[in-house]
Amino acid sequence: MAVLLPQNETHKGIEHAAMGKTDYAFEMAVSSIRYGEGVTKELGMDLQNLGVKKVCVMTDKNLCRLPPMQAVLDSLTKNGINFQIYDNVRVEPTDQSFMDAIEFAKKGEFDSYVALGGGSVIDTCKTADLYASSPESDFLDYVNAPIGKGKPVKVALKPLIAVPTTAGTGSETTGVAIFDYKELKVKTGIASRAIKPFLGLIDPLHTLHMPKHVTANGGFDVLCHALESYTALPYNQRSPCPSNPMNRPAYQGSNPISDIWAIHALRIVAKYLKRAIRDPEDKEARANMHLASASAGIGFGNAGVHLCHGMSYPISGLVKNYKAKDYNVDHPLVPHGLSVVLTSPAVFTFTAPMCPERHLEAAQIMGADISTAKTKDAGLVLADTLRKFLFDLNVDDGLSALGYSNDDIPSLVKGTLPQERVTKLSPRPQTEEELSALFEASMKLY
Repeated sequence: MAVLLPQNETHKGIEHAAMGKTDYAFEMAVSSIRYGEGVTKELGMDLQNLGVKKVCVMTDKNLCRLPPMQAVLDSLTKNGINFQIYDNVRVEPTDQSFMDAIEFAKKGEFDSYVALGGGSVIDTCKTADLYASSPESDFLDYVNAPIGKGKPVKVALKPLIAVPTTAGTGSETTGVAIFDYKELKVKTGIASRAIKPFLGLIDPLHTLHMPKHVTANGGFDVLCHALESYTALPYNQRSPCPSNPMNRPAYQGSNPISDIWAIHALRIVAKYLKRAIRDPEDKEARANMHLASASAGIGFGNAGVHLCHGMSYPISGLVKNYKAKDYNVDHPLVPHGLSVVLTSPAVFTFTAPMCPERHLEAAQIMGADISTAKTKDAGLVLADTLRKFLFDLNVDDGLSALGYSNDDIPSLVKGTLPQERVTKLSPRPQTEEELSALFEASMKLY
């Protein structure tokens, strides 16, 4: 759905495109999603309805042993679906782990894909589908500029059905796939509407298998997706205006439709995240967080995110020895949601002067009393609200708790600079010095 302004504005927009000015339209692209307890049993029927002959099922080694995988296999077997399993997905994927999956997909000559897992699995599967559908392409062809070439995707992909098992990334709704680019020790990704899943099957039963800290970090990702997309640069202030709609980025800036989804997701996070973390048996809380993840995905998948995410990529990519609790992996790991949320108090203090009313509204939804708050204090009010929220959940005390110190700030800034796809959506532009100050302010939270 492309949303246009009235006709006189449209003419202005076309002139803007010719002059390289700001955009005048935004577009909503979302996967079909189906939500319901036990809905995984419909997966085999969906594949049968598509008439597919050979399915690639992607997951990770942990999920292979858990009930969600059994539910997928039962549905495929019952409906006579021919499939092969790839379970070598890396939690927090790298360029190499992506390329391993791509190689498997190319050799398998699959005509459809199923991704069972969190963002790592779904993003890996999107990428495998893309490059198997475009076998002549070099890996960096579709990777976001300036690290890759950022070419538009013009090939038709095979249908991908995503079955998310975490409440966090919202990857089942978006055309984005994120990975660690080891050569530069930085996270980057691929962003194109063409790689969004054909269907997302959101089955809240799967979230009951998430450990406490996985639930928390996924929830922090939802929180920041909502906050960042709601406070992003408005779509009609983003430049340049594309000369061809094919070149309009997936992340376009805040817009009236994404705003609705972001605020809705924020309300659910405020009401249910603490409950979902503290009681794994709280079905209502976990089911609502699963839906909030998709809601925020619809919002940020079209509006984009900004500084929390842009700064998070080097925080994850430069990890030293930190090993997160509840993650069964054999390598140091800063979970994505944790790397995002630890800078949030500093970031929203910095961005608030550009849209203080939105920052105050977010703080109020998160539980702050804003009856006497002044607009000039919006950033501090939201930052304090976020700090209290994180403190109540016993979250690590800033980047220093992950093993970083002020000596690492130049490397962290250097890793943020290539993230223009998201940092340019900050409502407030930032210098290298300001990024340094934001990292310094995030070393300790409490």
